[in-house]
Amino acid sequence: MTGAVIAIALATQMLLAAATPEQKAIDYLTVEVPRWSKENGCFSCHNNGDGARALYAAVQRGYPIAKAPLADTTRWLLAPGSWDDNRGEPGFSDKKLARIQFAAALAQAYAAGAISDRRALIEAAQSLIPYQETDGSWLVDVGAVGSPATYGTSLATYMAIRTLEKSDAGRFSKAISKANQWFIVTSPRSVLSAAAALLALPRTGSVAQRSLDLILPAQSSDGGWGPHPLTPSEPFDTAVVLLALHGLNDPKRTDGPIARGRAFLIARQLSGGGWPETTRPPGAQSYAQHISTSGWATLALILTR
Repeated sequence: MTGAVIAIALATQMLLAAATPEQKAIDYLTVEVPRWSKENGCFSCHNNGDGARALYAAVQRGYPIAKAPLADTTRWLLAPGSWDDNRGEPGFSDKKLARIQFAAALAQAYAAGAISDRRALIEAAQSLIPYQETDGSWLVDVGAVGSPATYGTSLATYMAIRTLEKSDAGRFSKAISKANQWFIVTSPRSVLSAAAALLALPRTGSVAQRSLDLILPAQSSDGGWGPHPLTPSEPFDTAVVLLALHGLNDPKRTDGPIARGRAFLIARQLSGGGWPETTRPPGAQSYAQHISTSGWATLALILTR
């Protein structure tokens, strides 16, 4: 009888987990992440970068994910010297951006225990240094607000910092300091850039307050955020803001906005588990933006659950 009760309890737990928005998103990415390389003979900075990063984060937090869907991605990420030789992907034109995305996925794989040798991560981090501008930023998608697949300068700079910190903060302290200084002196011009600054420097009072002054009033009545105040809410912008508010660790100011932002993402989730792509301008169709949007939204729901 005891064995039967345990079996029923486990089955019930699995059914409840499968019904959550997080698990639906994870299941979707588990299929999509490995599919690109198998069908196209190359690795995508959207599938094997943003999508894989969300799956590694799910592994780190105990979600049940088989090793097979991430096996090819892990092998690819462990060879940073080969990333520039990736063949066959039409969108693989910005090697700087691709390196930032792959390196971020590798850093998350290391944090999740999917890889144990940090040498590849340090190599990947080192490869980002030549792309850093003299002002401390990583200049990407110049003049644009940024999108799920192209990041924009503020988000790209934060993602590069994150990789440097996770690989060896002491070794890369000079580059990290220059990037942090760039965030300190650069006023955000969009919700996305404010969220990136908050992600980078949540403990720097002036940066945090400046970011919150832009972010909090910009939350729409539907709970989401768009790229600018008074613009329609988008899953991508909402996801990045949620991650930034979560990292601030200030429940009094952020619990309400986070709850409403989560509700927006859950309401916009597609039946298959992914999200409609956020594009600039809005309303376009793009598989790359769809996968990256879904990766960011999955990550936001996992971390803020």
